[in-house]
Amino acid sequence: MGFLAFLMVGGLSAWCAWVFYPKRHRLKTGGLSYGLKAMGALLVGFLGAMAASYLGQDFNVFQSGQMLEWSVAILTACVMGVLYIQS
Repeated sequence: MGFLAFLMVGGLSAWCAWVFYPKRHRLKTGGLSYGLKAMGALLVGFLGAMAASYLGQDFNVFQSGQMLEWSVAILTACVMGVLYIQS
């Protein structure tokens, strides 16, 4: 997968996590603004998808472009987005 694929997969997955946990991030006040927290979730999802893809390729679990790579990247981005929101 390329940079834009990581950006789309990671960003979309983290955005979905942001949408599915709306009360969690709205209850916290102070600190960063709402928009910066949302951008942080998107960045964490992007980095999670990219790291999962590169690590899977380094450990020869899958090759670039395989369905397993996409599945692992999406799952990792979702988990990273949820963990970011929960913290």
